[in-house]
Amino acid sequence: MHVSVDRDRCTGHAQCNAVAPDVYDLDDDGYCVIPNNDVSAGLENQAENGAAACPEQAITVVP
Repeated sequence: MHVSVDRDRCTGHAQCNAVAPDVYDLDDDGYCVIPNNDVSAGLENQAENGAAACPEQAITVVP
């Protein structure tokens, strides 16, 4: 599974990190950063839930 964030659409709500802290990090300004775009086994549900929590729909998850 692969995740990516559209930094132009991210507005720093931090919902992705609140729901899936093992997949989504925040930079110093509170915007989403993804330390590893390839999601580790066992974190797939977190990746999908974090993306779904984004009010700006800035996160893309690809199987």
